[in-house]
Amino acid sequence: MPRKRKTPKEGAEASTQASCSSQQPERTTQEGRGQPQPPTPVTTTQSATGLTDVTEQLQRVDIQEPSLSASSSAVPVPTSSKKLRYPERPGFGKVGRSCIVKANHFLAELPDADLHHYDVSIIPETSCRGVNRAVIKQLVNLHRQSDLGNRLPVYDGRKGLYTAGSLPFQSREFSIKLMDKDEENGARRRERQFKVAIRFIAKADLHHLGEFLSGRQPDAPQDALQVLDIVLRELPTERFRPVGRSFYSSRRRHSLGGGLESWEGFYQSMRPTQMGLSLNIDMSATAFIEPLPVLEFVNKLLGKDVTRDMSRPLMNADRMKVRKALGGVKIKVTHRGDMRRKYSVADLTLQPTKELTFIDDQGTKKSVVEYFKERHKYVIKYMALPCLQVGNRNQPGYLPMEVCQILEGQRYSRRLNEKQISELLKATCQRPLERERRILEVSKLVVCF
Repeated sequence: MPRKRKTPKEGAEASTQASCSSQQPERTTQEGRGQPQPPTPVTTTQSATGLTDVTEQLQRVDIQEPSLSASSSAVPVPTSSKKLRYPERPGFGKVGRSCIVKANHFLAELPDADLHHYDVSIIPETSCRGVNRAVIKQLVNLHRQSDLGNRLPVYDGRKGLYTAGSLPFQSREFSIKLMDKDEENGARRRERQFKVAIRFIAKADLHHLGEFLSGRQPDAPQDALQVLDIVLRELPTERFRPVGRSFYSSRRRHSLGGGLESWEGFYQSMRPTQMGLSLNIDMSATAFIEPLPVLEFVNKLLGKDVTRDMSRPLMNADRMKVRKALGGVKIKVTHRGDMRRKYSVADLTLQPTKELTFIDDQGTKKSVVEYFKERHKYVIKYMALPCLQVGNRNQPGYLPMEVCQILEGQRYSRRLNEKQISELLKATCQRPLERERRILEVSKLVVCF
């Protein structure tokens, strides 16, 4: 029997139906010797039936519980990094020639007495650590023999106070009077009242630290190491300028140019080692602002004499450079005799000194030039230069640069130029023997107490 030939359209329809048949096998009839019939479309009933079969197969899957032996042999996952037990060192090297190596580490012994931690609250609060330390120092001077039980505490400048042995109280408040040291030579010194509350918190776990150093504890107690660091910082903080973990002194200084200088110092930190507790000491250096009259600093910064032409104001680029360098720098005035008031530079005025005016206490508008002449009997010389602005924006104060001097010991935290970096590297470059000698000198200063 001749077969009917499909047209291209019919073939396309058949292909489309075959692709929608979910890969059903071709069906044959008794007639036509296996002639393919049009595929049967998939209905909703068939899909539901297939889904039911899959569901029944999943229900027959046997999920077995892990055996007791398998669970007991599994290694428990630690809940924190402190509970990780690091693998022990299998041994020491035996190949090669042994030699002695000097290291900048000094072995230290744990103190016998327990270190007690106390919380300190000072009212009114201040963000200046220097003021906080002065308050606690005055408290120790007044009450060490009586209320403090002859203990000599160590203070971190913020909220922590530590003693070797307990104080004779759990909590106590003190009233401390402190003389303001803004003025030098004792002229018109201002008295300030503070309330200090000291409250016991906890003991430093030095026993745990000893167990760790002997290898019987897997984790190092960081709180105990921190307490020992604070104790060792007490004496250097009084003698040197602290910056982070380092301490600097002006006795070894080197000019870097641009109104900056480098100070030599040292770094110290407590480290647990295989041989025991170790004090790591190393030499360091950083940049400080030279304690110069402000006009001299500006001349070094700009590389020219801004006072040569008394009628010429600063160019805008120079003004922005000076403003950036002096922002936040502490200064003292020199036009008031023995009263050397201290201020922090907030900004640099846009107008020259001769154009600056303000409203005085009587509500009268007055120029800065007139005020200094009438109040302080001082005639301003460089009236074309801007003034340093101190105080806040609502009540700014104006100080001519010629009556201001930069205070000593202010670290320069901004980026150095290439020449200054080169000078800093030259100042810190030391031969090994010289570096060893300096580290040994520092070690005596650190541990002498």
